[in-house]
Amino acid sequence: MTIQQSIDQAKSEAFAEHMLGVLNSAALSLMISIGQKTRLFDLMAGLPPSSSEQIAQAAGLQERYVREWLAAMVTGRIIEYDAASGTYRLPAEHTAWLTRAAGPNNLAFQTQYIVLLASVQDEVVECFSKGGGVPYSSFPHFQRLMAEDSTQVVDASLLQVTLPLIPGLVERLQTGIDVADIGCGGGHAINVMAQAFPKSRFVGYDLSQEGIAAAQAEARRLGVTNTRFEVQDVLHLDTPGHYDFITAFDAIHDQAKPAEVLQAVASALRPAGVFLMVDIAASSHLQENIEHPLAPFLYTFSCNHCMTVSLALNGAGLGTMWGEQKARQMLNEAGFTQLEVKHVEADFLNSYYIASKSA
Repeated sequence: MTIQQSIDQAKSEAFAEHMLGVLNSAALSLMISIGQKTRLFDLMAGLPPSSSEQIAQAAGLQERYVREWLAAMVTGRIIEYDAASGTYRLPAEHTAWLTRAAGPNNLAFQTQYIVLLASVQDEVVECFSKGGGVPYSSFPHFQRLMAEDSTQVVDASLLQVTLPLIPGLVERLQTGIDVADIGCGGGHAINVMAQAFPKSRFVGYDLSQEGIAAAQAEARRLGVTNTRFEVQDVLHLDTPGHYDFITAFDAIHDQAKPAEVLQAVASALRPAGVFLMVDIAASSHLQENIEHPLAPFLYTFSCNHCMTVSLALNGAGLGTMWGEQKARQMLNEAGFTQLEVKHVEADFLNSYYIASKSA
């Protein structure tokens, strides 16, 4: 039986306009990703108003492709075009959010994740009917992207801002303590700390052989000798009471068994040890995330990567947006009785959970 509903015409037209914006923004994401990968944004940041031929020549790229890319950028209100002179210009106000020089503020970098997630959409769609998940192996470029992404944040704030969030930690690192990073990826955070604190001992654990190999290569390149990296499932971390400081940078929500991993971390800490868990700043309640500036992006990322990778291992499928309430609950259940949640200006995306087992 068909139910007739009256339609608010203004609301319907407003939604159609919203959907047109969605389509244009989705298309622009693909083109912005190309601008990031080809370094066209970086190049144009240093150029005066230039023709497509001049831009292509300076970039060493094919003019016809550059011209079509520029057309998308102009109609997307990202690059300015002067029809009289036939020249293109990237405004300084936009440069601050589109180039590698912007560091963690480089939003052009994030569009590469859209391209990556789109490449597994058919596999995710199949999971909607059959269940399970898409394995980590289906994301061949994820490790590289995450390494580049985290490097920007680490270089901008780890030593100067993040570590000083924990009273006395810098002094302890200078004296010499044992440190582990859970889900270390390419190991950049560990190598940066090891270089800054040569008297401390550092180890990074990750399931990715690619990530561990990259971490070891960087350690050799930097000449640090107080690090080691292991391909290890941290769920089976057999190091009770061994570490003074453990970190996990955007890694816990990806785990197949996050509750058990948190328990393993708690067990691995010495009595006065501290756990720093950096994870997505959000609420565990959908209605409280509606105004989150990146909520659609993060829920999409969750469905197409974080949640599905966990489910592929018959895991909990916690998801990217597990939120602060759930995180607090799970940390408490793992045995952490002291907890503070702080924020870092250079990293608006994450919350910084500082947990310990005693005061």
